[in-house]
Amino acid sequence: MALELKIPAVGESITEVEIGQWLKKEGDAVAVDEPLVELVTDKATLELPSPAQGRLTKILIPSGQAKVGDVVALLEEGAAAVTSPPVQPTPASVPSQGAAAVAEAKVMPSAERLAAQTGIQAATLPGTGPGGRVLKEDVQRATVAAPATPSPVPQPYSPPSPVLGKGERRDDVVPMTPLRRRIAERLLSAKQNTAMLTTFNEADMGMVMDLRKEYGEAFQKKHGLKLGFMSFFVKAVVQALQEIPQLNAEIRGTDIVYHRYYDIGIAVGGGEGLVVPVIRDADRLSMAQIEAVIADFGARVKEKKIKPEELMGGTFTITNGGIYGSLNSTPILNPPQVGILGMHAINERPVAKNGAVVIRPMMNLALSYDHRIVDGREAVTFLKRVKELIENPVRLTLEV
Repeated sequence: MALELKIPAVGESITEVEIGQWLKKEGDAVAVDEPLVELVTDKATLELPSPAQGRLTKILIPSGQAKVGDVVALLEEGAAAVTSPPVQPTPASVPSQGAAAVAEAKVMPSAERLAAQTGIQAATLPGTGPGGRVLKEDVQRATVAAPATPSPVPQPYSPPSPVLGKGERRDDVVPMTPLRRRIAERLLSAKQNTAMLTTFNEADMGMVMDLRKEYGEAFQKKHGLKLGFMSFFVKAVVQALQEIPQLNAEIRGTDIVYHRYYDIGIAVGGGEGLVVPVIRDADRLSMAQIEAVIADFGARVKEKKIKPEELMGGTFTITNGGIYGSLNSTPILNPPQVGILGMHAINERPVAKNGAVVIRPMMNLALSYDHRIVDGREAVTFLKRVKELIENPVRLTLEV
């Protein structure tokens, strides 16, 4: 039975996608939920899974734009479609046992991509997935076990830079992806349609660093996660938002909407740009739960498995330019939100404490806000409150 593979509804306001890389080719056998093709939207890159077991018989839209509901491929459903007629080998063509294992190996797309980056022959690995499929974890284990040999390090895309002759000048024109175009549109809209202003402060990270050093190992043993800085900041931001609700609001027409829930967006760098998945009801989560959500977001953004609905509806955003070495910045608002907190690199520097100059690990903080509904007093009070909670994190547990 032939099935039509259609572009699904992938999120609010998204009516068009760009067909990315096909992970299967015509004639390939596919399992239920096995990724077939990458769909690039203006919010994220997603993988379209197979709705049934069968064989990919025809690719109708190999590349370019497609609308929600368009048929992009045909799939022959059923186990019979997967089973190929046996080939009677001649004595000269009988494969070895090892070659047969390679031919029968089924490599999942995420494993195949990691294998290409690390130089591992994925098809030769013993698969631990259903039906002997080679999973990403199998490639990771093989990478650890492999002897240390130089391998190409994957780099972000940059236009080719051929050796040019003396005096030669050239341009490389690279089309913007839908995601990059959407990011550009939103950033420009934020600058043009908000009265954005930024206020600054600094936080002594000493006590947070001491807590991580003292309890980090026990935290990881209990929860299987590293205790990062972001969970402290999410907790501090939520508590500050509860006290200064103007930063947890938005403008709708001539009304101000004050949100009585706390959905905190966390900016995560992906291969094609910055995306902001949202931690829902962050006020109800423990620090371990927050760290788990952030780790999951980070992994799935890299694998292009983040869902469009996970990028929608935040009430406030935190972005950490410090992981790239930024000392200061003026982060741009993520409309319709009216506040965004920028974290930066931690550096030891001399500061005055109790009448003496001491060396402390300091982080610059920046709060950009929409001055249309947030006054300077509220913005400064909010940022000062975040500073106080970070510098004395015991307050986060006592809520004082």
